[in-house]
Amino acid sequence: MERPGLARTTLVRPDLRRRRAGPQPSGACRRAMFKERTGERLSAPSIIDIACVYRTIRVVYGTVMAPKRPASPALAEPSGGAAVPAPPGQAAPAQPAPPTSSVRIDALSGDPNFMTSLARGLAVMHAFSDRKREVTISQLSLKTGFSRAAVRRCLYTLIKLGYAGTSDSRHFHLRPRVLALGHSYISSMPLSSAAQPVLDHLSKVLHESCSVAMQDDLEIVYVARASVTRIMSIDLHVGSRLPGFCTSMGRIIMAYLEPEELERVLARIDFTRHTDRTVRNADKLRQTLRLVRRNGFSIVDQELEVGLRSMAVPIRNPEGVVVAALNVGAAAHRVSIQQMQSMFLPHLRAAAEEMSILLR
Repeated sequence: MERPGLARTTLVRPDLRRRRAGPQPSGACRRAMFKERTGERLSAPSIIDIACVYRTIRVVYGTVMAPKRPASPALAEPSGGAAVPAPPGQAAPAQPAPPTSSVRIDALSGDPNFMTSLARGLAVMHAFSDRKREVTISQLSLKTGFSRAAVRRCLYTLIKLGYAGTSDSRHFHLRPRVLALGHSYISSMPLSSAAQPVLDHLSKVLHESCSVAMQDDLEIVYVARASVTRIMSIDLHVGSRLPGFCTSMGRIIMAYLEPEELERVLARIDFTRHTDRTVRNADKLRQTLRLVRRNGFSIVDQELEVGLRSMAVPIRNPEGVVVAALNVGAAAHRVSIQQMQSMFLPHLRAAAEEMSILLR
């Protein structure tokens, strides 16, 4: 029997349950009872922790208490947009996670013309990371939100069609045939084929890497690129994706959107801070876009990567609508903003006009 005021620490394994007389409560009831006793919110990760590992439990006067977690130094984000420290001893509210592919597909499942199985296969293919060549079914399931059985069927189909492969039935990778999907799109675009010779010439004149990109939702996608050989170069190529809000080409395209469409885009942007110079909120970006539209060009100074400075101009279709952007990137220590405007801008505008003519 314990003396008052003292607590003892013991290890409790949840899966070793004592048998009791009478009917036993269900799993949901047991979780609710545990929640009521501890006052701890049972999120999905904590439920997994309870089911799979030993946890240290403090027992005081017969009351079960979850171990205290160390206070997080996270910042709480108030409605005004300015980040302030969370109150001492109180963790900042968790930011909502972006929706998985499963959530987005389920939202469209009510459409009788929507093919859910095709959408799942494309989502699994898209979930492969460029940083890790081989992934497991569990990793793909976690990233997409699909069950492991659904991921397994998608992988089986992709393997049979030649788009994926495996060496040990546990680790999976994409095969070169996937490139045919992107090649079909690139080869069918008049801009990509028409822009490449102009882009190559522009890169030789400026002695810098030049690119053409188009908008895809909140990102830009490179559809043509001419690189120069340097000791240090940026690993970008056709098909590369970058966030639109902090890139010169993304801002050019956004600046010419209709006001209603621009507001919808601004409301969905996650203003990730890539450097100390990255724009942090929609109000500041809105002001920058107004300036971009008035000047007809965009300069981004080390907002995406420290040491990288870029300038972009619009490319228009025969109707005068901005459909893409042309840019040049340079090292900040070699080319100043004034040099970009005086030396690069005339060549960029001439090349963009030539590309616009080729689209007619």
